[in-house]
Amino acid sequence: MRTKNLEKDKAIRLRRKGFSLSEIASRLNISKSSASLWLRDVRLSNEAQRRITQKRIEAYEKSAHTHRTQTEQRLKEAISSAEKTRTNFRLDRANAMVLCALLYWCEGEKTKNDQALAFTNSDPKLVALFLSLFRRSFKINERQFRACLHLHDYHRQEDQVRFWSHLTRIPRSQFLKIYRKPHTGKRRREGYAGCASVRYYDTRVARELQAVARAILKQYGGL
Repeated sequence: MRTKNLEKDKAIRLRRKGFSLSEIASRLNISKSSASLWLRDVRLSNEAQRRITQKRIEAYEKSAHTHRTQTEQRLKEAISSAEKTRTNFRLDRANAMVLCALLYWCEGEKTKNDQALAFTNSDPKLVALFLSLFRRSFKINERQFRACLHLHDYHRQEDQVRFWSHLTRIPRSQFLKIYRKPHTGKRRREGYAGCASVRYYDTRVARELQAVARAILKQYGGL
């Protein structure tokens, strides 16, 4: 009992100096629950409260730093793994067609009218990727492309046509009439280039691309 009382007295002195329950439990080799029970009625001075608050801030910052470090390391590992996958991947015509078909199945227009393909997206990189794969997969007649832009009233038409024409490698003469989307004026998206709908008019190609997508889904879709 005497030893227990001595430990309790030490715990109270440490608490009044601003030591946390965890610090006290560690120093005296007692459980945190015992420390909490002994010290629940101890009144802390302003200085002690400041020390405890500072220790909490330091613990939070240490934990946040550790979390950031771990996150950065996992991100580096993911990037390294992705780079190995990219290096080992071979983009032959068959693989390009599979990727193109699945991308179209996700983002392209799927209707009963298969006389044309229509791929619509606002992400320039995604549009460029689709067209790159599409051109790798089929013998293309560039004159059969058409493009239609969906723009807000704050877009400068000439700038956006020039941008999308360069990105898609479709001549401006093959761009259709601009579609102006309603804009409330409450939010203007900086860097937003509008939405592009790229169309290719060829029934054979449209049927073949969608048939590839269906075949892959049937083979690997698990249904």
